[in-house]
Amino acid sequence: MKTVFEYSNVSASNRLESFTIKKMEKIFNQYPFVIRGDVFFKKENDNQKGHVCGIRLSAPGPRLYASSDEKNFENAITNTIDDLKDQLKKRKMKLYRSN
Repeated sequence: MKTVFEYSNVSASNRLESFTIKKMEKIFNQYPFVIRGDVFFKKENDNQKGHVCGIRLSAPGPRLYASSDEKNFENAITNTIDDLKDQLKKRKMKLYRSN
């Protein structure tokens, strides 16, 4: 499983990457059909929250994507991964139902 990180208006952070990888390992272990994750961190100054995390997963079928805008990146990562888990449950049901 490969994970790629991209930053926009944010300095690269080993701490954020480690936190994200730890959270995403659960996804990769539970859903072995996921082959790649692209993680995007963006800081926006135009709203109250301003810490955006987006994650795109490559798996069979259309790519999965979720993003979250929170007061800190840790909350944004957690919420984004929770959204992806819901999408992955649906994808897994479709994959195994059609077989």
